[in-house]
Amino acid sequence: MPDTSAQPRFLPDEEVSVSRARELVDAGEAWLLDVRENHEWEAGHAPAAHHIPLGELGARQHELPEDRQLLVICLVGGRSRMVAQALIEANYPAANVAGGMAAWQADGGPVVRDDGTPGAIV
Repeated sequence: MPDTSAQPRFLPDEEVSVSRARELVDAGEAWLLDVRENHEWEAGHAPAAHHIPLGELGARQHELPEDRQLLVICLVGGRSRMVAQALIEANYPAANVAGGMAAWQADGGPVVRDDGTPGAIV
């Protein structure tokens, strides 16, 4: 388990807006975790996001940074809310991105494919 005693931490029921999430990610203060399925990711994702599908998270938990704020995102916020709660219970500093990628795109956040071309939210 990570030691988060010296790190800022969100409350388990707290969410961050997409605007705040973009600020934190752009400033290098947070690690954006996209938990959507592969086909959703391939269609389009936030440029700075890291992809670990929900079904693979348990086996790939070792890939999560222990020293950075985690912001969890999915399509509209349901899956990411569950993941953020589980990460908080495991002592990770995590928060859900309210509204997910749908809100990210609506707020003007970029959506790209792996090759950098414009992507779509599906």
